[in-house]
Amino acid sequence: MANKRDLKKLINYICDDLFSECIAASLYCDNRKKEEVNSIITAIAMVRQNYIQRISHPEPGMPKKDYFNDLKKRLNEQIAEITDNIANI
Repeated sequence: MANKRDLKKLINYICDDLFSECIAASLYCDNRKKEEVNSIITAIAMVRQNYIQRISHPEPGMPKKDYFNDLKKRLNEQIAEITDNIANI
């Protein structure tokens, strides 16, 4: 398992890349989809904040290995969902 600092850096890096992709996609889309772009940007910011907080404060009573494996799995699922939304713009 990587340390918490590395996980936080990875989450920041991924969210920054998703944000950049979303901004780039918004430059090429119609004005009608601006609300959809704004909602995706908001979702990216919420995912970043949520997972950074969850890394800093793990659930008590749950084995750390299981907790962080579950955290990574859920993060990957949400990143895939956001990526699909960006692709559909």
